[in-house]
Amino acid sequence: LLYTIKFEHKAVRGMDWGGAAISNATWTGPKLCHVLEHLGWTEEDNPSVRHVWVDGVDYGPDGSPYGASILIEKAVDPRQDVILALKMNGEVLPRDHGYPVRLVAPGVVGARNVKWVGNITLSEEESHSHWQRRDYKGFNPSIDWHNVDFDDKYAVSIQNQPVTSMVCDPLNGGSVTVSDGKIHLKGYAYSGAGAKVIRVDVTLDDGVTWQTAELIQDDSPLNRAWSWTLWECDAVLPDGMKTGDQVKVTCCAIDANYNRQPEKVKNIWNLRGCLSNSWHSISVNLN
Repeated sequence: LLYTIKFEHKAVRGMDWGGAAISNATWTGPKLCHVLEHLGWTEEDNPSVRHVWVDGVDYGPDGSPYGASILIEKAVDPRQDVILALKMNGEVLPRDHGYPVRLVAPGVVGARNVKWVGNITLSEEESHSHWQRRDYKGFNPSIDWHNVDFDDKYAVSIQNQPVTSMVCDPLNGGSVTVSDGKIHLKGYAYSGAGAKVIRVDVTLDDGVTWQTAELIQDDSPLNRAWSWTLWECDAVLPDGMKTGDQVKVTCCAIDANYNRQPEKVKNIWNLRGCLSNSWHSISVNLN
């Protein structure tokens, strides 16, 4: 789950991850749907079940475990690739990543990918965990801590990550070498629910003109893309810009549903900073 503290608009309560709360790994383990099938459970015989609760064996100060839930449609569809991970990058799952078993629900935000799994429950309602019902929800920008209601029927628990992207190289405030009137840029893009990133646009003049980046990604289908997409762009400098100047670099990703990142954070701001997927911009010096 990507979220950041947007001090330039309005502070939020949360960890200041910036754009760094993302990584990519190879996970190995049985599909959850096959485990349920092995145990004799079928959706046809249990039509009232709508959610799969997963509780870890890590407990908070109140004595309750970390827990979350995902939708049954996600859990029982073999094409959704929900697994009980036993290995990470070909090796036994490290302790910090959930040994001995971790839920990996690709396309779903990290808060639902429970580590150190101790219990799985099939239920008609979503998990009662604090992290499912009292956190990781989105609200309109006028809701703050003085008037928030986590039980509001329109405050749905976050499941899928909206499309997002980031400029990673060069770093904000750093320098970049001009070559033949161009600068070389790198970054990543990602969208939840398996929606593949189909394009990343880059602008050096605050959206007046755009250039299309080259995508580095696997050959997964448009609706089953669980991995991030890396991108690179040899961006042409605007007319009149020269060595010694400072340039603002902005990227914007588009996914297979043609969802596009919003321009400004002010219209999607929420009190926890979740789902902050507005255009990402940096300023760099031209060498």
